[in-house]
Amino acid sequence: MTSTEPSLQHALDKERAHHERCRTALAAMVEGAGEQVVTGEDVSASGADAEVLGHRLRSRAKALRELPEGPLFFGALESGEGPLHIGRLRISEHPARPPLVVDWRAPVSRAFYQASARDPQGVAVRRRFGWAPGSRGESRDLTGLEDEHLEQGEARDSEIVAREIERPRVGPMRDIAATIQPEQDDLVREDLAVSVCVQGAPGTGKTAVGLHRAAYLLYTHPRRIRRGGLLILGPHRTFLSYIAEVLPALGETGVRQSTLGEEIARCPVRGADDGPAALVKHDARMAEVLRRALYARVRADGGGASLTVPDGSYRWRVPAGELAEIVARVREEEPPYGVGRERVRARIVRCLREQAERRAGPPPNTWVRRIERARPVSAYVDAVWPRVRPEEVVAGLLGDEEALTAAAEGLLDGGEQRALLWRRPPRSWKSARWSAADLVLLDEVAGLIEHPEGYGHVVVDEAQDLSPMECRAIARRARFGSLTVLGDLAQGTTPWAARSWRTVLAHLGKPDAAVVALTTGFRVPQAVVGLANRLLERLDVDVSASRSLRADGELRLRETTEDGVPGAVVAAVRDALGREGSVGVVAADADVPRLRAALDAAGIGAAGPDELGARVALVPASVVKGLEYDQVVAVEPAAIAEAEERGLHRLYVVLTRAVSRLEVVRGRPMPF
Repeated sequence: MTSTEPSLQHALDKERAHHERCRTALAAMVEGAGEQVVTGEDVSASGADAEVLGHRLRSRAKALRELPEGPLFFGALESGEGPLHIGRLRISEHPARPPLVVDWRAPVSRAFYQASARDPQGVAVRRRFGWAPGSRGESRDLTGLEDEHLEQGEARDSEIVAREIERPRVGPMRDIAATIQPEQDDLVREDLAVSVCVQGAPGTGKTAVGLHRAAYLLYTHPRRIRRGGLLILGPHRTFLSYIAEVLPALGETGVRQSTLGEEIARCPVRGADDGPAALVKHDARMAEVLRRALYARVRADGGGASLTVPDGSYRWRVPAGELAEIVARVREEEPPYGVGRERVRARIVRCLREQAERRAGPPPNTWVRRIERARPVSAYVDAVWPRVRPEEVVAGLLGDEEALTAAAEGLLDGGEQRALLWRRPPRSWKSARWSAADLVLLDEVAGLIEHPEGYGHVVVDEAQDLSPMECRAIARRARFGSLTVLGDLAQGTTPWAARSWRTVLAHLGKPDAAVVALTTGFRVPQAVVGLANRLLERLDVDVSASRSLRADGELRLRETTEDGVPGAVVAAVRDALGREGSVGVVAADADVPRLRAALDAAGIGAAGPDELGARVALVPASVVKGLEYDQVVAVEPAAIAEAEERGLHRLYVVLTRAVSRLEVVRGRPMPF
């Protein structure tokens, strides 16, 4: 339906009136949710039931109050049962009446994303709505609509979807509920029990898919997910700030969004590792080294002496051989270290109880509890299976050459062991200066001592950069839950970055998870993708070249001298400011200070990467991963490539951040 058709205005007026009705209904829902909280506080129920009810009511009211302002529906389906409007949440005037808007996650909404001329799925007409950019939900902002008559075999490319995808990128990431493609929808609606890995080329929407899957699971399995919790793991805080508004826009609040470093932060990071030490600490072999170091504290001989426990005028005795057998059997069962310690205690007490039963019949529970706490029993358990902290184990390993040699025998060579050893061991673990890699080791030992409480589902973004030991830390938190793993092997920049998803998934404890490739881009223009694909051929990863559905976009190469780079960057930024959208100036970390000085001298204020709404941002290449800008000025690719071991991979990341225009400023030859 176009603006030249006389029926358009009538259709728009009708849809605007429906939107006004939806706004009124939503306001009533918000007010009603607040009233339910007040009513729920007066409900007569047990303390636990009242707490659960109150939490649910308050959460619902809070979620409704915090919904971002915006259009309440973006599509509609016309079938034999009448029109069905689809939006980011369900809106109704009364629970018993048909909804005015259906949540995009509801089963009935799936046809909006999956129906086609070949397979209409009972849909006669699919309608998409065009809203004014930046609309806060005023009905007059509904400016256009498109109809696809699917039952008549009509297939068309949506101009509304294209405009939404190509809309200038300023501020945080937006949701894609209105533009989800069929292959993305399949991933979003995958079952909760299924773990899935998405290998997504730049601009294919893998991050959006992961976030929308999180929203879908929260909608479809609210009790199961809320019980275990849902965790979103990102590579750094800047990235988390960038995606922070997506889930609230979809009606989901209270989801933990964190970094792995924050999740495992037992101690403050005050130290740093050199390259060789960090590589060894992140290696999967360290898991066995740490396990050996921990269980070396257990006395395999059971202490070599019998145990005598006084009980009034009587003394109970457990022979040394029987004690040694208890310890040996518990070790063979391989429980968590802390569980094993209490299992030894329980079996010693069981031996004593059996003696007491033979002498005078079953003893009362008070007798059992007294024997469990008896000093000889506790002393014996402490001697053969001592209580220990993760910090003690790791410090004892890294600060003691003999202990490290014993634990690493057959696993680490002499050079690797020397790389691990502290040059100046602290007096105790309390004064240790832990590095970021040490926190991974501490978490491994903590998991050996006691399994952490897991989440119902974990979404892991930029997973290609995880080390084997970091993967193990995540696996412990998803032991009984599922994973959505997102990443791009071509964008792996850490020294331990993955070259195979099968290896990553094995370390994550999900070796059978399906790996799905997204290679069709919607955000990055074809001109930019073409340049990046030339670099992709130089990267040691098995990743297919991507393609883009966007024929627009611009690529420009600006050549200058090495000394002329700052001035050329200023000129490039001025050109970019003459166009619409955000501008990201991305350079090797070491070049950022001189570029900031040049931009300041030219009167161009450039924000840092954390200021997401800024028109111009100056971004070190090391933190640009996961971010997007309408226009990117990529500065001196050769310097970016030389700055680190996997510098070509970092350059691939930099070149694929532009969603409209890329300008490469160079004073040296391109590294590819």
